[in-house]
Amino acid sequence: MPARGDHDARRRDVSEAVWRVLAARGFDGLTLRAVAAEMNASTGLLTHYFPTKRALVRHALDLAGERTGTRSRPAPPAPGLPALRTTLLDVLPRTAPAVELNRVWVSSWDAALGDPDLGDRERDRYERWRGELRAHLEKAVELGELPPDADVEDLAASAAAFTHGLVVQVLFDPDRFPPERQAALLDAFLGSLAHRPGRPEGTPRPITPT
Repeated sequence: MPARGDHDARRRDVSEAVWRVLAARGFDGLTLRAVAAEMNASTGLLTHYFPTKRALVRHALDLAGERTGTRSRPAPPAPGLPALRTTLLDVLPRTAPAVELNRVWVSSWDAALGDPDLGDRERDRYERWRGELRAHLEKAVELGELPPDADVEDLAASAAAFTHGLVVQVLFDPDRFPPERQAALLDAFLGSLAHRPGRPEGTPRPITPT
């Protein structure tokens, strides 16, 4: 039996190879054969870690979540809308690492749409993200940066939709959306929030997870 340290080191090597394949080919190109070729190893070695393609995909999503959660994030200059701007700007593919991370996440959507369990995980991830955005918006209302009747739930959904919509456009047409234009489009979107009407009376409010 290999030593525990050797096993852990090998698992790290496997994870790094999985990530390189993801970054280059997306989830559609993520196969045991592709990862094995990246490592110059046999597929038999990989089946020790991932007996099925589904296990490989789940591990890849865990890697994406880990890299997203542990990356260095800029500190916001102030609470409220400045903090919201910093949070959304950090998501946009304005640097090479951010482009790589977004390519991985966008390519994962097809797998998540085709697998109920993975789809539930993606839904929960979006709920957590909207919750983070909602907290910044609630602070913006408290500070008077947004009107008191602002519907922070809808604004959080709009901010998430705007940001990921822009992400997709950047990934397909990076020359048309350089970093400075991405920032300008985000600033225009944030500037429009103060002029959005609140939720019409009698419109059902979505359930907010606790």
